[in-house]
Amino acid sequence: MHHLHKSLPLAVLVFCSCQPAAPLAKRLPNPAPLPSPMTGGEPVAGDEPAPLLSHPASAPAISRKTIGGIEFEGVAFDSRTHRLAVVDQPAGPASVFATASDVARRHGALLAINAGFFTPEGKPLGLLVSNGNAAGSWNSASSLGNGIFKESSDGTCSISRRSSRAISSDATQLLQAGPLLLENGDRISGLDGSKTALRSIILTDGNQRWWIGKTSPCTLSALGSALASACPAPWKIRNALNLDGGRSTDLFISSGIPGGPIDRRGFLNRPVRNFLVLKAR
Repeated sequence: MHHLHKSLPLAVLVFCSCQPAAPLAKRLPNPAPLPSPMTGGEPVAGDEPAPLLSHPASAPAISRKTIGGIEFEGVAFDSRTHRLAVVDQPAGPASVFATASDVARRHGALLAINAGFFTPEGKPLGLLVSNGNAAGSWNSASSLGNGIFKESSDGTCSISRRSSRAISSDATQLLQAGPLLLENGDRISGLDGSKTALRSIILTDGNQRWWIGKTSPCTLSALGSALASACPAPWKIRNALNLDGGRSTDLFISSGIPGGPIDRRGFLNRPVRNFLVLKAR
């Protein structure tokens, strides 16, 4: 569970922290278009994925790189052959899965990592959809919800800025998290530069190439600058999203990926509400 970012008002004291498509078990909210928290205007162009490229698909591979003094460790994969799923625990943190390694083994996943933020009561801090089942509620204000990871029923995956366009009844997987680190290849301004912590992140080239993993302790500002300069995978980042981090950081990579297994869970790690898992389509 990750402590609240300093940028949030003190009055909002909260802690932080892809299965086949199915009909939504709970009606998703349909909010009006929201102003962009970064620009103060309407949601900007680029929320939709870029046109698909014709590069060949590649098998998931462990990727490590140091950029700007920050160590990155994770897995690069192609969303045409593999997908991310949200694994939620409706009864709260550790009610079903205590660790990333536990959820990966029980779901037959190649990777598992802690995902979205949650409240002290164990409720999602934002909207999530796990295999078509919705939980939580729309986070319209906090920077911890200004980004959206989504998989549509046609298998298309994307990272976009928070806006009503990111929500629709065809979402089979959705996670509201933040802050957004890169958008359309550009570093987001105003990222916090005061708090150093482990970070869990998702990156995409805006097409089928993705990277998911963790970093060494760093500030969000330094992380945004590092990602704007280079990528831990051999391609250019279009959009990048921060997940829950700090003591919630928990990354497991199975032996199904060459170089695994790898288990990165700190001794003082805190249990989380939900995970992202990587599985073959």
